[in-house]
Amino acid sequence: MVLNGLDHLADAAPWLKGRRLGLITSTSGVTRTLAPGIDAIHSQFPLTALFGPEHGVRGDHDAGATVETYTDPATGLPVYSLYRKDSQHMTPEMLDLVDTVIYDIQDIGARFYTYISTLLYVMRDCAAAGKELVVLDRINPLGGKIEGGMLQPGFESFVGVYPLTTRYGLTPGEFARLANEEQHIGCTLHVLPVQGWRRKMLFPETGLTWMMPSPAIPHFETALLYPGVCLAEATNLSEGRGTSAPFELIGAPFINGAALTARMNALKLPGVAFTAAYFTPSASKHANQRCEGVHIHLTDTKAFDTIRTGTALLYAIREMYPAAFALRQPENEHALLPINRLTGSDVLAGEWPDFDALMTRWERESAAFKARAAKAYLYE
Repeated sequence: MVLNGLDHLADAAPWLKGRRLGLITSTSGVTRTLAPGIDAIHSQFPLTALFGPEHGVRGDHDAGATVETYTDPATGLPVYSLYRKDSQHMTPEMLDLVDTVIYDIQDIGARFYTYISTLLYVMRDCAAAGKELVVLDRINPLGGKIEGGMLQPGFESFVGVYPLTTRYGLTPGEFARLANEEQHIGCTLHVLPVQGWRRKMLFPETGLTWMMPSPAIPHFETALLYPGVCLAEATNLSEGRGTSAPFELIGAPFINGAALTARMNALKLPGVAFTAAYFTPSASKHANQRCEGVHIHLTDTKAFDTIRTGTALLYAIREMYPAAFALRQPENEHALLPINRLTGSDVLAGEWPDFDALMTRWERESAAFKARAAKAYLYE
């Protein structure tokens, strides 16, 4: 049986008992029996305050929506936002309320998914304030497989705060251990480990129930597609937001779905098949416009290569529709190009390199990161 840290919370008593506790969590922070983590912790170790990352502590805020301070109606506890317009850090005033901060959020193992950004900032904030941090570790639903390119210096942002590969194969606790050691953060860090999990295990093998870690990741399959297919967010393609299948549907008004489907299936990519898709997003890009494209179907989750698949799809669309396909531009002159933020480099900002050469480069970077990250492993 796989037990996340929250499921054997009593083992953290030496770090929690008699302390003023603040909890950073989200809607995915539940027990194995789906009890809200806020309630499970508060009943054993009374909480002083809650802190909400992107999407809030109850998961009721959209991606990118800023959140202000409010009162949690279920507990009456104050909720302080860690996703404000002006900052994603804990303030000294917030930290004055607590002795120890607890972090309990289900991550999905993609570098640009912002919960680990929150975790890194909290580590730095706790270190600066002399507060302890307890990470209730959770599985990596994508297992320990490492894929994709490394975040390069100068391309840091809130969707890429640390030199990781795109699919980085660590649990939140392992990431915290790695960052604390490599960057000499000096955080007094405690990790309550997962029990019964192995690196080769994908989410369906754990016996756990999927809880949406954010509104656009409704299923495990979505999470597995996300590290590769999310690159479409940096383009003028719909990545399926505003439909019932985000990151499974990729398209645009200018695409011929049947032609793109034939092109992608001819590549014979492992663990995946494509069918033609016709959809009208209700929100986000191309809202209320008829789009054509592909529906991505996972046929073998173990064999599936998310980075290769997502990148191959962009290459195919760019080659088939060179006059219509475009990269999104930054919000202002000082911001990074969106494709640079997601790839963590400028490799796709100008002339795109040969596809096979790019895959070879990213495979090299993944192998180097795997060797580097091993020192932080808690699980075999």
